[in-house]
Amino acid sequence: MDKIPFGLHAVVPADADSPPGVVFVLKNRNNSVNIDMQNRLHPFYMVYVGADGSVVCDHLSPKELLDKTRALCRGKSEPIMEVCQAFNADTKDGRDMRVVSSLLSNAISSIIEVKEESDIDSLFNSGGTSALNNKISGLDDFELICFIVVR
Repeated sequence: MDKIPFGLHAVVPADADSPPGVVFVLKNRNNSVNIDMQNRLHPFYMVYVGADGSVVCDHLSPKELLDKTRALCRGKSEPIMEVCQAFNADTKDGRDMRVVSSLLSNAISSIIEVKEESDIDSLFNSGGTSALNNKISGLDDFELICFIVVR
């Protein structure tokens, strides 16, 4: 597993519980940062972003996201050519990943937004604030491990 390159992906058909979009698996590059100790998968972050850019399942719901991923992938040992060919056509065989990159930006923005909301909430709680701790600024703080395109 240590020799497998980052950025590998698979394409699966959407279903009633999992709309079209992308499930991203990211790794935080700063191992000392775990947003308020809320992410149970740290340093890994999983985010499911819908095709419209909305967050279907954020990084603080790993069980829900793993259940969705399992349901999407269960019983699929071979590529499903119809969805793979459609994805390849849309991305010009991976040469035009602008749509996926935009969704990746939304995924990382959702992680940052959750952190900022938590910081604001901590201002009103006893025991101090997290607003000055654990700064995450954006894409450079994460590595893309792999992703699953849901079509």
